[in-house]
Amino acid sequence: MTLPLEPPIKPQLALTRKELPAGEEWAYEQKLDGFRAIVFVDGTDTYVQSRGGKALARYFPELSFPPGRYVLDGELVIRDADGNVEFDALQSRIHPAESRINLLAEEIPASLVAFDLLADGDEALLERPFAERRE
Repeated sequence: MTLPLEPPIKPQLALTRKELPAGEEWAYEQKLDGFRAIVFVDGTDTYVQSRGGKALARYFPELSFPPGRYVLDGELVIRDADGNVEFDALQSRIHPAESRINLLAEEIPASLVAFDLLADGDEALLERPFAERRE
């Protein structure tokens, strides 16, 4: 891969506060019960990195991303029939047996909820304002 950002990248993590900050400069997101992931896409090649910098794609072979050159920060989730996030189902995907992983990929597929665009083409976007990247 020849992207402007390379793994490992540490994701921005939420901070706990006793009170929500107020003001137009703040952005709020729903707390998802999933696995934080950074996704690197170069053409049709992808690399999915965990919050701790480890490769995750082996455990989620069903994930696919549009071809291009970009880096996304997001959360891997599995949803039930009602659309609720199921963390236990997600945890079951981290399994040593490839046959088990492939079976679970079909039965309970994961998806990525993207939060942030970190790179686009040859340009790293980390210095740009979050609101601009998020558009």
